[in-house]
Amino acid sequence: QPTTSTPSSTMAPKAAAGRGGEKKKKSVTKSTKAGLTFPVARVARTLRFMRLAKRLGAGGPVYLTAVLEYMAAEVLELAGNACRDNKKKRITPRHLVLAIRNDEELNKLLSGVTIA
Repeated sequence: QPTTSTPSSTMAPKAAAGRGGEKKKKSVTKSTKAGLTFPVARVARTLRFMRLAKRLGAGGPVYLTAVLEYMAAEVLELAGNACRDNKKKRITPRHLVLAIRNDEELNKLLSGVTIA
């Protein structure tokens, strides 16, 4: 009976896996997926190490990172305005204090905070 398989000497050598055969996909960070600048993975790692709960959902760190990014942007925008009002180009701690104390909600949130 004739066999349909070809001898191994005539077979073409297989391309080694991972050696340029197929391109590795560029990794996409959680921050990029969420459209954020702050690092979601770092916030998630910090929450895990804090051991606030036994289990940590996937959406919690994303939400917390978004809140942190928003708060930072808000404070920096107000501090930048205070900086511009004083005809300066660099934000100093004094500008941060002026920004926080002139905003009603931020003042209430950060009432017990001292900025040196």
